[in-house]
Amino acid sequence: MNAEQARQTVFSVLRQITPEADFEELEPDVEFREQLDIDSMDFLNFIIGIHERTGIDVPEEDYPLLASLNGCVEYLGKSSAA
Repeated sequence: MNAEQARQTVFSVLRQITPEADFEELEPDVEFREQLDIDSMDFLNFIIGIHERTGIDVPEEDYPLLASLNGCVEYLGKSSAA
């Protein structure tokens, strides 16, 4: 998965959780929780959505690595290449 595919996957999953969000304004290094006002259940649903769309298993200890857009893109790129 290249960076653009990863970004689109992340945006697609986030749209289900926060349909009112403006992803053009999303700061790539700032955590989603701060920018999108999502709670822990929303974040868990995000992780589940990522798994469902990509088939990539995300262990709980890796959740913090997916807290921001850049983190997600990097994680998905590495995980899909493995």
